[in-house]
Amino acid sequence: MKEIPAPHTQLLLVDDEKGFVDVLTNRLGRRGIQAVKAYSGAEALRALREARFDVMVLDLKMEDMDGIAVLKVVRKMAPDLPVIILTGHGSRTAAEEGMTIGAFDYLTKPCELKELMEKISLARQAKNKRNGETNQ
Repeated sequence: MKEIPAPHTQLLLVDDEKGFVDVLTNRLGRRGIQAVKAYSGAEALRALREARFDVMVLDLKMEDMDGIAVLKVVRKMAPDLPVIILTGHGSRTAAEEGMTIGAFDYLTKPCELKELMEKISLARQAKNKRNGETNQ
């Protein structure tokens, strides 16, 4: 299994913790993942209307819309977009609800960067396989 996602992976990173998003975007960028930042659910949905992404990383607990509400809209807007849910509040039940709605997987914050990179890689591979693409 490859740990590093393919170069030029387009990621939408959604979390209302601005500092977390900024730091994670920089760390991912140094590893070849281009992340677009969204600090709210509404901002994430606007970004989805404007661009195509390989993977979305979505926080569950946000002030404007919770991650489950965002995920429900994403499933209609971009049904093949793999979504990895981040939950920082130990809410395994909510993360599991997200999985039933169609999330690809979930991680509990804080998570190791290596583990997140592996999930992003697996999500992109699964999307490519569904779309009949042979390269990552």
